[in-house]
Amino acid sequence: MNRLDKFDLGILAALQADGRLTNAELAQRVGLSAAPCWRRVRALEEAGFIRGYHAEIDRHKIGLGVLAFVRIDAEISTGVRTREMEEAIRAIPEVVSCHYISGKGMFELQVVAQDLESFSHFTRTVLLNLPNVKDMHTSFSLGEVKTSSAWPLGHLAPP
Repeated sequence: MNRLDKFDLGILAALQADGRLTNAELAQRVGLSAAPCWRRVRALEEAGFIRGYHAEIDRHKIGLGVLAFVRIDAEISTGVRTREMEEAIRAIPEVVSCHYISGKGMFELQVVAQDLESFSHFTRTVLLNLPNVKDMHTSFSLGEVKTSSAWPLGHLAPP
């Protein structure tokens, strides 16, 4: 699967909006019959366009009131040391996302915690003890303006 057509894009957009659609509902929304729709969904999954289906959880309702953005800089930027940091970061459940970044710092992490006290403890016991940490800067979310896991597919034109 090298190219996405209008049906594939429609399937992706519909599943982003509601991952619980039945195949029949999905097929109707994108203008296909059930069997070809099902085959396309399976092909999109196998090709890695669809990586999974998830429930969107309200972090506040489960007691995670703090969202912090933590920029970490490495002491040494070799391949081996960077991979060690990556592996250690992947293993931390409180880190909900991590990106390589340009500019100052090497990694930008999104970290959740119950409150500032638990975040402070987490920082001292976990983040500062990651391998190869040189420097760390933290900013806190004061409120979410927009949160989305949906990719903007509307601008993609089929061939």
